[in-house]
Amino acid sequence: MLQSLNMENTAERIVAKAYELFMRLGIRSVSMDEIATQLGMSKKTIYLYYADKDELVEDAIEIVLNINRNDCKTQLEESENAIHEVFLSIDTVKKILSKMNPAVIFDLEKYHTGAFNKYNDHKNKFLFEVIVNNLNRGKQEGLYRKDININLIARFRLASMFLIFNPEIFPGEHFNLPQLIAETTDNFLYGIASEEGRLMIEHYKQLSKNLIPA
Repeated sequence: MLQSLNMENTAERIVAKAYELFMRLGIRSVSMDEIATQLGMSKKTIYLYYADKDELVEDAIEIVLNINRNDCKTQLEESENAIHEVFLSIDTVKKILSKMNPAVIFDLEKYHTGAFNKYNDHKNKFLFEVIVNNLNRGKQEGLYRKDININLIARFRLASMFLIFNPEIFPGEHFNLPQLIAETTDNFLYGIASEEGRLMIEHYKQLSKNLIPA
C-alpha cells in the first residue's frame, strides 16, 4: 500500500513539474532531460511512469482541462448575469495567458496528436456547451437579442476564441494576446447584445477600467 502511494506521489510530481515547464516555456522547448533535472531525479525514473513524452503531455494537458472546467463552473456560480459571466471568463483567461507560453497550443497540434485530440474534444464538447448555455441565459435575461441563431453564434464564438492563438494569422511580434481577447470579445458581445445588454457591457467595461491601477 505504501509503495503504491509513493508511486502515485512520484507520478504526480512528474506531471506537475512537466505542466509547469510546458506552460512557461512551451512543450517543444522542454525535454525529458530538463524535467528530470528540475525534479532532481534521473530520466530513467521518469520512464518508469511515462513511456514517452507524448504520454506525459497528455496527462499535463488533462491538468489544463480540469482547471478550465473548474474555472467555468466558478464563473457561472459567481456571475450576476450572462454578460458578467463572459467578463469573468476574460479575466481568467488573461491571468492564464500571463503565465502561459503562446506556443503551447501550436506545439500540441503539430507534435502531440493524442493530447491535441483530447484538447480538441474538450473544446468542441465542453466549451461549446458552456457558450450555448451562456447564449440561452443571455436571451432569457433580455441581454442578448432574441433573434440570434444560438447554434451558429456558438460555433463562431468557439472558432474565434482559438483563432487568435494561430501565429500565422496573429504573429506574436505584432499582436498582444490579452488585447486580442478583449477586442474580439467586445465585437462578439456588441454584435449579439440587446439595448439593455449594451448598457450592461459598458457597465462592466467601466468596472474593469476602475480596477486597473493608476
